[in-house]
Amino acid sequence: MSPRLPSAGNRDAVLDELADGPELDVLVVGGGVTGAGIALDAVSRGLRTAIVEAQDWAGGTSQWSSKLVHGGLRYLQQLDFKLVAEALRERELLLDSLAPHLVKPVPFLYPITHRAWERPYVAAGIGLYDTLAHVGAKNATMPIQRHLGMKGVKEAFPDVKDGSMVGAIKYWDGKVDDARLVLTLVRTAARLGATAVSRAKAVSFPQDDSGRVSGAVIRDLETGRDRTVRAKSVITATGVWTEKTQDLAGADGGLKVLASKGIHIIVPRERISGESGLILQTEKSVLFVIPWERYWIIGTTDTPYHQELSTPVATSADIDYVIEHANVVLDKPLTRDDVIGTYAGLRPLLQPGTKGDEQSTKISREHTVTEVLPGLVAIAGGKLTTYRVMAEDAVDLALGSRAKDLPSVTAKTPLLGADGYLPLTRQAGSLGAPYGWTEQQVMRMLDRYGSAISEITELVDERPELAAPLQGAPAYLRAEIVHGCTHEGALHLEDLFDVRTRLTWEAPNHGLDAVEEIADLAAEALGWDQARRDAEVRSYRDRCAAQDAAAAIADEPAAAAVRSEVPDVVEAVALAAR
Repeated sequence: MSPRLPSAGNRDAVLDELADGPELDVLVVGGGVTGAGIALDAVSRGLRTAIVEAQDWAGGTSQWSSKLVHGGLRYLQQLDFKLVAEALRERELLLDSLAPHLVKPVPFLYPITHRAWERPYVAAGIGLYDTLAHVGAKNATMPIQRHLGMKGVKEAFPDVKDGSMVGAIKYWDGKVDDARLVLTLVRTAARLGATAVSRAKAVSFPQDDSGRVSGAVIRDLETGRDRTVRAKSVITATGVWTEKTQDLAGADGGLKVLASKGIHIIVPRERISGESGLILQTEKSVLFVIPWERYWIIGTTDTPYHQELSTPVATSADIDYVIEHANVVLDKPLTRDDVIGTYAGLRPLLQPGTKGDEQSTKISREHTVTEVLPGLVAIAGGKLTTYRVMAEDAVDLALGSRAKDLPSVTAKTPLLGADGYLPLTRQAGSLGAPYGWTEQQVMRMLDRYGSAISEITELVDERPELAAPLQGAPAYLRAEIVHGCTHEGALHLEDLFDVRTRLTWEAPNHGLDAVEEIADLAAEALGWDQARRDAEVRSYRDRCAAQDAAAAIADEPAAAAVRSEVPDVVEAVALAAR
């Protein structure tokens, strides 16, 4: 049976069962990649598990990353071989067995700008990177580096600017649709028995007579109703909200986190002639030019952020910075007119001063997990690539001495859609023929759903009209919108634009050409009346307008203020209903 995340029709029953049912072994607070990984790790060990997220799944940092699964070349410069090797092992697991439908190899060019000393220096570093990736790997999923002169560079990236480099080293890393990975982790956990509820916020952490956290009070943000959920252990994975979450428990100490903003711009694929990506060093960050099927993703920045955490935006200064640095190597300079979309996200940066004894704290260069209070574990830091290791560390700490009897099995647990994916890619033409889909359309869906594409075909078998592409966004089928509502827990129109599809940034004008059509499909699937449907459309249009207004402002506080004027969709819909 296909795992279906709670929808508007059964949320109350699911939350009532959580509150009235047996005590959980683990309650996870936070539905980004780390929290989703923790839920999967816990439930796959046989633990009674639930996960709640205050926004939509991947609603914070996890949907706004550079969408890379990589080891981190910069850590080699810091001689942190162990950290790089760990990340590369995780990359290989995802590519080879855990999520081959979601994680794909992508080539990059590392520019060489000096003829003599630089090539052997860079080659040694990338060579070590390749070696660490292949040591102990069952299958070598990535090719090893190649040295390119300018002729080879021009073949791989015809639009490179003359004089910007004297050659390059071509190497491979991985790319992933980050939001799709989070959704798949949550649904895989649900398939194994975990309960997963989005737009449900932990508002307090009750304690028993001994001072141990005994669960959480969960507020359903859709209705405002509170429920108390009992749990032997609560694990929080709330990223840049870590300190706010710890404050709810009255903890004296815990993890200290600062937010750093990174933005990306989206450019149509035909605007830049190239097959490989680029990795560029800037004075503030690493800039990636990443090829996707229909567009290029270019970013990122790395700047301190002190505004509203839930609504970061790309400012005019941010966008100009990325364009300026990309143009250093592009023969046909980009302009603002070439940018069809932008997105901004916040990375949680761990700070010194974490409190906790050595027995209840595990710290690595990238992430830290600690017991903030008895029964309350917090984890922060890290990166998407190592989510599985972070999850294992968090559950191990929550279990204490029991961990050795219930070891993690996620290294051998393929995600939903992985099983059977490769054979289906050989059958893409015949699979799509009954529905009038091209082989390219089927491959695109296989790379989103894997073998769970059967859920799409089942919908179309029941309603053949859903086989058609969206008129305003033909990269997606009408069935995919319905599937986002029926199987993937979308509750609002923006959930469909942000996470179930990526139309909010990968299509011009935030995908608004398709907004009415998508709203009609969502209204039918979720039981909205005309007033609710119109309120959802108005809320999404208002948000898009605010983001565009912010993108025309250079000053960060001013841009953030413009964006924050638009209420959250839950609030907007509630206001419209009054």
